[in-house]
Amino acid sequence: MKNNEQQPEFLFDKINYKILLIGIGVIALGFILMSGGGSDDPNVFSEEIFNFRRIRLAPTTVLIGFGITIYAILKNPKKA
Repeated sequence: MKNNEQQPEFLFDKINYKILLIGIGVIALGFILMSGGGSDDPNVFSEEIFNFRRIRLAPTTVLIGFGITIYAILKNPKKA
């Protein structure tokens, strides 16, 4: 029996996975901010769907989350 068994090498380092999970969390937060604002009665129009949170804040949060995940994928931990 040999002691030179190869350890499986992960594609990313631990820091990459942490940043990736943070990015996924930010994306989920953006979609949560985007939800709601509808009306229970289909005959009644609600202006709540056009407020700042759903039109500006939530899509910006989702895009920032995508940027974080792209950074986590492209980050090379082997460099100094």
